Amino acid sequence: MILVFTLLLTAIGLTVTGELLLKAGMNQVGEFSASFDTLIRTFTEWRVVLGFILIFSGALFWLGVISRVDLSFAYPLLALSYVISLIPAHFVLKESVTPNRILGAFVIMIGVIIVTWRQGPS
Repeated sequence: MILVFTLLLTAIGLTVTGELLLKAGMNQVGEFSASFDTLIRTFTEWRVVLGFILIFSGALFWLGVISRVDLSFAYPLLALSYVISLIPAHFVLKESVTPNRILGAFVIMIGVIIVTWRQGPS
């Protein structure tokens, strides 16, 4: 089970970092639209390209997780990415992390504890 959690945390770390880079890149590009000019600016922005690479890399580790445990167990654990993303959103992107968001993160953590809690021998 340690391997599963290592793969999961690696997948989450890569995905959250990728999303952070996507957001930072889009802050430079501006509002996204399907116009040719915007598409070129978006997909030549290095942070966007690197963000997609990291998200794809995270998906490879996710494959390692779901090949080892039930999806109904693993998928709720991905919600930890929402909790983890609050930290760089606040400190790197300078976003406001409101009490409601913090409360929501605690609710997610309680849900993760419930999902991973062993109800006796399995």
